[in-house]
Amino acid sequence: MQWSDDLLGVAYRYFDLRMNVVPLFGNRRAALKLWQDVVHWWPDASIRIRFVEEPDSYWFVMGSESRRPDSNVSFYRRLPRSPHYERFKAGYGDAAYMRFGEYSTKTLYQVKDSDVCDCQHPAGDHADDPGDGPDETDTRCLEEGCACERFLSTQVYLLKRKKTVADIAFLDEADIRDDPLAWNCMRANAHI
Repeated sequence: MQWSDDLLGVAYRYFDLRMNVVPLFGNRRAALKLWQDVVHWWPDASIRIRFVEEPDSYWFVMGSESRRPDSNVSFYRRLPRSPHYERFKAGYGDAAYMRFGEYSTKTLYQVKDSDVCDCQHPAGDHADDPGDGPDETDTRCLEEGCACERFLSTQVYLLKRKKTVADIAFLDEADIRDDPLAWNCMRANAHI
């Protein structure tokens, strides 16, 4: 079995018919290709997601049987525990949607005036001085009292395709021997 840790992280979306688990990638085109080559061939009923918990972090492990076993890949990533993870754990119910997403950071010249900076002020409230060179661009926030020196907007885009996952489990490290997906991931990636 092939394992991929190309994920940047995992996002959670709460306001949908079911909660969403969103593995994040840095490139939309690569995420679409991976979906088409791998996840598209996974039957919904065979998709498994495991969260292997440690004191301050957790392992996200996702895999499935495939109708194309020669190109099948399973995914894993170690991530810090967060309030978003805890909220998903407490409220996901009996199933969740899984879809891929793109995580990107945009500068002032890549967004609309209404887009919001990481400092929570819109792009229109930032300086727009190109300066003398590419590294001398002035995009500081013009709002009084804001210490933002450079406009950066972190955005998550969800891809439209989704799968329904009913086999979701939260495991302690001691319990992984009883779960083949989590056990194989930890063994293959030298965590055990």
